[in-house]
Amino acid sequence: MAFNVGLLGLGTVGAGTAEILLNPELRHPLLSEIAITRVGVRSLDKPRPIELPQNLLTTNLDDIVTDPTIDIVVEVIGGLEPARSLILKAIANGKHVVTANKAVIARYSEEIFDAANAAGVYVMIEAAVAGGIPVIQPLKQSLSVNRIQRITGIVNGTTNYILTRMQREGADFGEVLADAQRLGYAEADPTADVDGLDAADKIAILASLAFGGRIKLDDVYCEGIRHISAADIAYAEKLGFVIKLLATALREPPASPEDTTDHLQVRVHPTLLPKTHPLASVNDVYNAILVEADPVGQVMLFGRGAGMGPTASAVVSDIQNIVALLKSSGRNPDELHPLLACIHEHYCTISPMDELVTRFYARFLTQDMPGVIGKIGTCFGQHDVSLESVVQIGFQNNLAEIVVVTHDVREGNFRAALADIRSLQGLAEIPSVLRVL
Repeated sequence: MAFNVGLLGLGTVGAGTAEILLNPELRHPLLSEIAITRVGVRSLDKPRPIELPQNLLTTNLDDIVTDPTIDIVVEVIGGLEPARSLILKAIANGKHVVTANKAVIARYSEEIFDAANAAGVYVMIEAAVAGGIPVIQPLKQSLSVNRIQRITGIVNGTTNYILTRMQREGADFGEVLADAQRLGYAEADPTADVDGLDAADKIAILASLAFGGRIKLDDVYCEGIRHISAADIAYAEKLGFVIKLLATALREPPASPEDTTDHLQVRVHPTLLPKTHPLASVNDVYNAILVEADPVGQVMLFGRGAGMGPTASAVVSDIQNIVALLKSSGRNPDELHPLLACIHEHYCTISPMDELVTRFYARFLTQDMPGVIGKIGTCFGQHDVSLESVVQIGFQNNLAEIVVVTHDVREGNFRAALADIRSLQGLAEIPSVLRVL
């Protein structure tokens, strides 16, 4: 009994997916029961990483999502449209869907999963976060028996590669970015990566699964790495830290015993990470997700977060899971499997960043004049910001360079103190403000 797959897209991930399905030897025997019957492409004449029979190819993607003989539609064309519309049309036609499209899932999960649940079909998204690292299914299944407290991840390989190179070579951001683009590690337009948008999509998806509710992407705080300098990397090193772009989702403790509202923090920003932290040694294009939960403790998932092979592995694992379910329950299941369907309906409450309690690192450039450090300290003290250390490092372009590290403080207080400091006579610039884990 063959199960028919329609593939939307034959680029890098689509070709990798086809390669696995067409060569099932030495893999799980279930793969031999899966057939690719239609493949949607933009052009029939374009060279591709894999050659398929011409009779499988079509430029009419609607024909695939409405074909009554197709059981599973795999969307790997990327972008928001027509991907979103094709996914919804496939669902409306009773197709199960596998997608690697984190942007569509992060923005339209309510629409897509409501439609899928109403139609009694699965939408599987393992490949949407961290490439070949299995994190979606563990959150849905084996880790779901835990009370998850926190997820912290390095989920964007481009930014991790740039920060790793900056650390090793003492180079500045712009220089490393240009080289990463030349080598193909960064896109010609790197905005989604270096401004943290890609990581925000991914942590919104992970938070939804970990904490059992939907996440509004607009509520996810997002800050990228463009402002990180070689000087910050060097100072972090001296202080015993590395700088990583972290995506974080955590459950806050209730404000009082009477407070029953579930408050979450969901955020993306560069962070000074102690060298002893499990994520500190995750370098280059690698991704890792650290899950902290009760009673399991810490679990870290590590591997390649992108690329043909890793992402295709995740896509095909989702296809195989659907086929396994259909073999046991029939092609039109009466009820969706509760550990594989996405059934969340309520929205999580996301706390504002002003309420975040964390440590901060800040670097100031000031005129070389008496009393500046004292005035900076006074401003912090007036806003209940406790300082762990204040050090004048040296001079930069005839300006004194001062580095401050705080104890745990409320972010709103810290920002208010910075606003006062900016008005101080003698302050030239605050080139860096970073959070410290």
